[in-house]
Amino acid sequence: MANLKIAFAPQVEPSAVPATAPFAMVNYGCRITHRESAFAMSTLTAVVDDLVAANRILAGLGVLDGFGHVSVRHPDRADCYLLARSLAPELVTRDDIMTFDMASAPQNRDTRTPYLERFIHGEVFAQRPDVISVVHSHAATVVPFAASSVPLKPIYHMSSFLRTGAPVFEIREKFGMTDMLIRNNAQGAALAEKLGDNSAVLMRGHGYCTVGGSIPEAVFRAYYAQLNADLQQRAVALGGTVTYLEDEEARRYDETNRSVIGRPWGLWKAKFAPKD
Repeated sequence: MANLKIAFAPQVEPSAVPATAPFAMVNYGCRITHRESAFAMSTLTAVVDDLVAANRILAGLGVLDGFGHVSVRHPDRADCYLLARSLAPELVTRDDIMTFDMASAPQNRDTRTPYLERFIHGEVFAQRPDVISVVHSHAATVVPFAASSVPLKPIYHMSSFLRTGAPVFEIREKFGMTDMLIRNNAQGAALAEKLGDNSAVLMRGHGYCTVGGSIPEAVFRAYYAQLNADLQQRAVALGGTVTYLEDEEARRYDETNRSVIGRPWGLWKAKFAPKD
């Protein structure tokens, strides 16, 4: 186990890695001591397991369909992140996870097709060191708020993270007419700038992104942003005045949520991503 090479190292030739090697041995590169090896592999393995589960969960909850993606900052390399190859989220397995640097370039000579919009993730991670996970979705209930002057605001406690706002990214402002996809680092950086210190950013004519200090938190926010959008539209349709959460009560529940987020996460994993 001494000097064990755990993936992502350019000095490791793909042909030198057994086809049956676990992800932890083929997607991270460093030399570690015998004492450190078990812990490092265990940590990376757990993160990859949760990333795969997040893909399945988001698909199961209807946040993602054949499109959309979720990423996580590499647990051992601050300059890298993990994201599946271009694949429908519900079909993602451990073998589909790729490693990217902050410029969103595939590492370890990985030639598989990546997501076109991977630049969302790299630029958000680069600008927000507090963010551990990013979700990008095209959920239909959220899209109207990116096209309307009506802001997405927290209507109930489960969406308290929206208290700081959900700014709208208008790609035309800096890039003119495009296909609205985030295809390069400049566009990703502009989106990350619009996100600012918020937990969510809407994308006009496209979708939205949520971020979190963990995979469960980013997934939770992606799901409940969608539910909040649906509930807010229903409340507005009733007519009259809509009462939203005050900043203080939203802040208080946001703190509560972080202490209990393991409950829905455990349920979602059991339901949508059970261990074989």
